[in-house]
Amino acid sequence: MLIIGIAGGTGSGKTTVVRQIMNEIPLEEVGVISQDHYYRETSHLSYDERALINFDHPRAIDFELLTTHLKALKAGETVEQPVYSFVTHNRTDDTIMTHPRKVMIVEGILILANPELRELFDIKVYVHADSDERLIRRLKRDIAERGRDMEEVLQRYQKTLKPMHEQFIEPTKAHADIIIPNDKYNTVAIDVVRAVIHQRIL
Repeated sequence: MLIIGIAGGTGSGKTTVVRQIMNEIPLEEVGVISQDHYYRETSHLSYDERALINFDHPRAIDFELLTTHLKALKAGETVEQPVYSFVTHNRTDDTIMTHPRKVMIVEGILILANPELRELFDIKVYVHADSDERLIRRLKRDIAERGRDMEEVLQRYQKTLKPMHEQFIEPTKAHADIIIPNDKYNTVAIDVVRAVIHQRIL
């Protein structure tokens, strides 16, 4: 099994990069795990308390469970990924049955910040995008998909997103094997990742 970690700030275009890589691999040979499903379980807190959680800090992520699941997949076992709701700020009762594949892609803003998780990646990718571009994308997504209003998104960006990005996310670029600029010039970097995948799975 080839495990690829794809990190980068919020709104950097990680999903687009994942899609570009997946386009070249037979669907039955690739699986995706999103860090977003591995926010810690917070049923013991009220909704208002959960809304105050700093979701851009590494301690908000259940890295232990994510690492356990990746190791299990590598050993050929099937796992049940949790499902997280950004509307209720908590895990739901649903799970996603995830089977081992030749290629597993793990994507998320903080996946390169955890040493044990980082060790499991065969290829570490960081998607870089301009901070203004990332804010615009975050605004559009959170308003359209997560029921937030503009004031709330901007406040969160200034209070937590920006400082957390500078403290915890941007520095993980140093661990990346490949840095992909998220613009029209990223095709060479994507091709390099694809070439490594084909070399490993064919």
